Amino acid sequence: VQLRESGGGLVQAGGSLRLSCTASGLTDNIYDMAWFRQAPFEERQAVAGVDYHGNTYYSDSVKGRFTVSKDNTKNTLDLQMNGLKPDDTAGYYCAATATASRGFVTRPQSYVYWGRGTQVTVSS
Repeated sequence: VQLRESGGGLVQAGGSLRLSCTASGLTDNIYDMAWFRQAPFEERQAVAGVDYHGNTYYSDSVKGRFTVSKDNTKNTLDLQMNGLKPDDTAGYYCAATATASRGFVTRPQSYVYWGRGTQVTVSS
């Protein structure tokens, strides 16, 4: 399985960006999919995702501003980010698990497939 992100960039506070993740290869091996982000000197954290059953997850910091969507026919996971804040500045990574879980998994260690990431920078 390969994951490739696109859509990052530089935006002013209050602006919007849309990230897209495209999965290729043995996509039948994918269960949960998620977006993580990591700022310098901070741990990688789950931002939003969709589990195998189609349930969505959002971290408290992005609820009401970000919207995650998954297209199983296209093998994509998109993240629409509105109302961006400087604190949203980070590298954003698409990830997927290879097993089904009870409840959405937020631990990075549980994700076996990772993209290379795309940078999002929000200026004040």
